[in-house]
Amino acid sequence: MKIPASVDSADGAKEMENRRMGDYAKALGAKLRAIRQQQGLSLHGVEQKSGGRWKAVVVGSYERGDRAVTVQKLAELADFYGVPVVELLPEGRVPSGAEPATKIVINLERLQQLPAEKVGPLARYAATIQSQRGDYNGKVLSIRTEDLRSLAIIYDMTPGELTEQLIDWGVLPPEARPSKED
Repeated sequence: MKIPASVDSADGAKEMENRRMGDYAKALGAKLRAIRQQQGLSLHGVEQKSGGRWKAVVVGSYERGDRAVTVQKLAELADFYGVPVVELLPEGRVPSGAEPATKIVINLERLQQLPAEKVGPLARYAATIQSQRGDYNGKVLSIRTEDLRSLAIIYDMTPGELTEQLIDWGVLPPEARPSKED
């Protein structure tokens, strides 16, 4: 028995849509996991910190993409983590300009000259990376683009905006500015 082409293509379109939704759920879950881990929380830590409001098994299933999260629950989870909802969405922010350069070299000497109230999160982040690497040369520190994305979340900016801010502070050289060839 031959299946009519219209039925076959409709099933194919539905399957493709389901796959896309599954990919989105996994990407959303990855963002949720990244935010939780940035805050130094385990799944059980979330349950404890929330007083049982957020069960470890539920948050874990959101993070794996196994369970759909409603907009209301996502907003409540964002509030719990203390981040804007847009930071939890896979493509939540529209980047300003291109992505930052792949190799990002922070001028640690300049960083130490700036007021702590401006650069505190960056200074703590850099110190942690130095400690993990056992790298205490004190002059420069190379970080990954992913590190810059994490810092951008802390500063409530896009990676492009943070790159511009760091250039303005003299912590990054002007060459770190992303090219706008796209």
